[in-house]
Amino acid sequence: MDAKNNKTLVEVQNLKQYFPVGSGLITNKYIKAVDDISFHIEKGETLGLVGESGCGKTTAGRTILRLYEPTAGKIIYDGTDITHADMMPYRRRMQIVFQDPYSSLNPRMTVGDIVGEPIDIHKLADSRKERKDKIIQILECVGLNSEHANRFPHEFSGGQRQRIGIARALAVDPEFIVCDEPVSALDVSIQAQIVNMFEELQEKMGLTYLFIAHDLSVVKHISRRIGVMYLGKLVELAESYELTFNNVHPYTRSLISAIPIPDPAESREKNRIVLEGDVPSPLNPPSGCRFRTRCPYADKLCAEQEPEFVEISKGHFAACHHLDRVAD
Repeated sequence: MDAKNNKTLVEVQNLKQYFPVGSGLITNKYIKAVDDISFHIEKGETLGLVGESGCGKTTAGRTILRLYEPTAGKIIYDGTDITHADMMPYRRRMQIVFQDPYSSLNPRMTVGDIVGEPIDIHKLADSRKERKDKIIQILECVGLNSEHANRFPHEFSGGQRQRIGIARALAVDPEFIVCDEPVSALDVSIQAQIVNMFEELQEKMGLTYLFIAHDLSVVKHISRRIGVMYLGKLVELAESYELTFNNVHPYTRSLISAIPIPDPAESREKNRIVLEGDVPSPLNPPSGCRFRTRCPYADKLCAEQEPEFVEISKGHFAACHHLDRVAD
């Protein structure tokens, strides 16, 4: 999974994020939110990360930014190992857009101050006029205007609030943005506008995205490559087209089959793969393959041995003991 070339901006190697459970100084129980995942993101590309709620995708994104300190593994940014580095120089280069536009903005601050705060922290303006000009320029980039700078978050709709959150992330002129389910709290009509804006900003500013979502149809639209997570593990990773039409993991197949089709006749003929059972607890995951309790192909080997995440064709990785048995 190593991608050691000058095109790679972000690389994670065997990343783990375990959260201790229970009180007291000594605990031997951990929630394995992210458990030994590896991937890279090239400069200027969008890597999508999908999976059910609670699979660890948001935790992975926040750990890459060191909002959570990693339990184990390496985080390499632009060729430098930042796993234990001072993050202040990298905060300008790496930003995040949060999921909930209602709780991620300070209700006591005006929009101008929300967008201006990172400019102040990183001392990016030499005068009040330069600061004001930067704020207005950034707001215009996300479809807002100078009049909005003096208003408070509660005066805006959900879509407008998310634009403010995006403006705050852009204020420090970053290279890499973790988009943590940025459209899941928005109406469908607004989702398309925000996704299109992300694409326009990427083209204009040369941004690199880790786009996290549970809606595969959204991720498929914006991402060049897509990784599928299940219970803290990456189970498949491939280019968007390859993952959509030549997926090999039974969990990925179930997700793809759930994507709605606008044509009713075609939708009726579609073979929907419904998984049985519930997602196991990350506090006590199944032995061997994490997916085996819901997999129609599971056998004794799956219970005893964890499948390796291996490259099955160029750029296409998967973790399953029975890839040859997964039927079309």
